[in-house]
Amino acid sequence: MASQNMDPAAATASSTAALKGSESGGSAARGSVSKRLQQELMTLMMSGDKGISAFPESDNLFRWVGTIDGAQGTAYEGLRYRLSLDFPAGYPYQAPRVKFVTACFHPNVDEQGFICLDILKDKWSALYDVRSILLSIQSLLGEPNIDSPLNATAAELWSDQDAFKAHLHATFQQ
Repeated sequence: MASQNMDPAAATASSTAALKGSESGGSAARGSVSKRLQQELMTLMMSGDKGISAFPESDNLFRWVGTIDGAQGTAYEGLRYRLSLDFPAGYPYQAPRVKFVTACFHPNVDEQGFICLDILKDKWSALYDVRSILLSIQSLLGEPNIDSPLNATAAELWSDQDAFKAHLHATFQQ
């Protein structure tokens, strides 16, 4: 039984490339990733989701800039964050590298902006897309996983929402 994260064409493409002695399999795989990313861009643009957006950075379809607005009713309400999304050649069978560009004080975000979110690590599925990634991160802002903090200070303050919000807005005003 094939895994949803295994590229069914990968073995065939690498075998074909090896037999031909060329790199045609690599460029074909890159072309299918480009097509998938173009489709995801259109889906995201047409979705009408409030508070999330993402677009390719200049002409590089494999590097995107995203934005997430803090959800209403959370400590992040009224704040906007920029993210970078880097897509590997093996996307969607390999997760993109996603990190905050804007400083984000959060229990599951480290000082470099890297995010501890299971769907970007061991729970990645080829069924996820840019939209679902951004919505998951937006949701994580309001509902962190305190059991797995990357930022211990943020995790400690989280239990006192007033103190957390005061620290967040005093330190990270945008």
